[in-house]
Amino acid sequence: MIADTAIEVIAAEGMRGLTHRAVDRAAGLPVGSTSYYARTRAALLSLAFARIVELDQVSPPPGDLAESIAGYAHEAITSGRTRMLARYEFALEATRRPELRAEYDSGGALIRRRAADFLAAAGSTDPVRHAAVVVDWMEGTIFGALAGASAPPSREALVKSAREILAGIGVG
Repeated sequence: MIADTAIEVIAAEGMRGLTHRAVDRAAGLPVGSTSYYARTRAALLSLAFARIVELDQVSPPPGDLAESIAGYAHEAITSGRTRMLARYEFALEATRRPELRAEYDSGGALIRRRAADFLAAAGSTDPVRHAAVVVDWMEGTIFGALAGASAPPSREALVKSAREILAGIGVG
């Protein structure tokens, strides 16, 4: 609950808004509760980011890969909006704080390894490179939709784009 609330605070107020007291207040906990579980701000950041990585994990797609990719992107833009906003806050903060950089890079590597595994199972001839293409497309699409650079695409539009990406790399 503390990690989930920290994610909500980061998404709503940015990194500067994340304090132990802000999490206690948002979670409806007595003052000091958050600091009992995460003694330092660094520990609180680590707890929140570990939760983001956990929530970002997806199960292997049971069927249509394009549908699965589009489903992840659509979820990230809609019901996962808070998580993604917090993740992008972490990405920016990691450019300034080496201790977060290692955690952020590790989480990103895990996502890319999972994508490479999915693509290898779907017949990719170069799953690591293809995973980078697919993940970068997803990240750009999600960021654009959340930051307002583009209108949020419909699930159908995401499926169409995912099919085009997969066809371009010779998968699906």
